[in-house]
Order: sequence, then structure tokens, then C-alpha cells
Amino acid sequence: MEPWIAATLAAVCFQTARFAIQKRLKTAGLSAAGTTWARFVFSAPLLVVALFGVQWLSGARLPFPNTEFWAYGLMGGVAQILATICVVALFSRRNFAVGITLKKSEVLMTALVGWLLLGEAVSLAGFGALLLGAVALLVLSREPAGQGGARQSLARRLLTPSAVLGLTSGLFFALAGVGYRGAMLALGNDPLWLRSALALTLISLSQMLLMLGWFLWRDRAEIARVLAAWRPGIAMGLASLGGSYFWFTAFALQNAAYVYAVGQVELLLSILGGAVFFGERLSRREISGVILLGVSVLVLAVVV
Repeated sequence: MEPWIAATLAAVCFQTARFAIQKRLKTAGLSAAGTTWARFVFSAPLLVVALFGVQWLSGARLPFPNTEFWAYGLMGGVAQILATICVVALFSRRNFAVGITLKKSEVLMTALVGWLLLGEAVSLAGFGALLLGAVALLVLSREPAGQGGARQSLARRLLTPSAVLGLTSGLFFALAGVGYRGAMLALGNDPLWLRSALALTLISLSQMLLMLGWFLWRDRAEIARVLAAWRPGIAMGLASLGGSYFWFTAFALQNAAYVYAVGQVELLLSILGGAVFFGERLSRREISGVILLGVSVLVLAVVV
């Protein structure tokens, strides 16, 4: 197995666990922003300790984070914050598996973002896979029958809150993935584990401080609520640490479109997770949408 594929699969396992914990935090009373911030609050200190502990034991010298690193890293960090807020908000509207599936519009947008920012182009066959994925998203974006989904026009279906949140999160995750890959490349040719650990630590600390500033300005009470949820927060911090480290490693080894394509195995894990942990079942329409999106991503992974 290629190292970047192994890193991606490991990242998906950790990320699925993290999203499950975040969904529980959201249903326990935290806001979407508070649930998102909890991830950074409880993982950033662990990252700092791990980075300097491993660096001290190995005697390796940390690479210098130049201007290019900060430009790509902060772009990816802010985009990831916004994407995660969208996903957590989406979990309040749709079930776990469908929420993850709509989030996966990230794959359909990464090729375009990668081409614009890093010069990574897609083939004609790859564009066909993107169109198939768009059809899948149209299927999944219909609201449940009780909300008038059966009578919605195409335009209204595209403008439902679920569709808007899912597509917006996908765009921001695409920006995050490409930004993180650019940041990793900007650190040069130092050992992979050291570049991944340094980039992850610096960006996570930046994300934590940015969101802390937001809460101090707009919602100080949410800070106390997040800190009070320290038990699930620590578990989420550990899952976030593992997932983020392997995502950064995969982005350093391969372009973001390929990494996100392999990451679609998360769809299967989300279906199993929704059934096991939340007692959820998918409708036939939702299953069709999941299958269509999975096929589009598989084609994208093969032809790009």
C-alpha cells in the first residue's frame, strides 16, 4: 500500500470518530462554533507537547515557517474552521451519514481549487465524474417529505439549508486541503514527520486563538460551556490530533484531489457509525445519493 493511501485511511478513521463526538457535543447544547472550537482547545496543547517532546528526543531541528507557509497555512486554517462549523450545523438538520455525504462535495471542488492555486488540472473524464457527483448532491439535497421535499423545484432544492451547508462546507474543505498541501510543500525537504507535526501545531494554535478572539468579542458564555465539556472534549482532542496528523502527512505526499478521493471510504464508516451509535437508517433516495456520489468519487480517483 502506498504510504499516502495508508495515511489517508488512518486519517479517515480518526476523523469519523471526531465527527461522531462533535455531533454529540452539538446535541448536548454547544453551538456549532463552540463545538468546532472545542476541537482546537483540547487538541492544541497535546500537539505542542508532542511536537517538542519528539523533537527533543530525536534532536532534529525544526524547519523555518516562511511567509509562503503562513499564507497557505492560515488560508487552510480559516477555511477549515468555517467548513467544520457548516458540518456541525448540518448535523442538526440531517442524519449522520447524509451529513458526511453532503460534506463530501469537497472532492468535487478540490480539483478546481487545486488547479487555480497549485496548477493541478483534471481530465475530461474527471470532469464527467464531477457532473455525476453533482447529480448525487441534488438527490441528497432534497428535504424529508414532511418539509415539502417531494414538491421542490430544482432551483429550490439547490437552495435548501441542507444543500447550502453541505456545498459550502465542501468548498471550504477544498480550500483547506489545498492550503495545507501548499503549506507542507513550503516547509521544504525536512523529514516528513517533522514537517507534519510543525505545520499541524502552528496552524491548530492559530485556529484556537482566532476562535478565542471571536468568542471574547461575541459570546464569552460559550467559552465556559466548551471548557465544561472537557470529558468528551479530551476524547475529541485525541481523535483530532491523530486525524489531523495523518491528513497533513497525506497532503505532503500526494495532491489534495487524490487524498480526498481515497478519503471517500468515510462514507461507509459514517453509514456504519450512524447505524451503530445513533440508530439511524437511510431512505432509498438517500442510499441512491450515497451510491452515486461514491461512484463519482471512485471514477475521479481512477481517471485524474
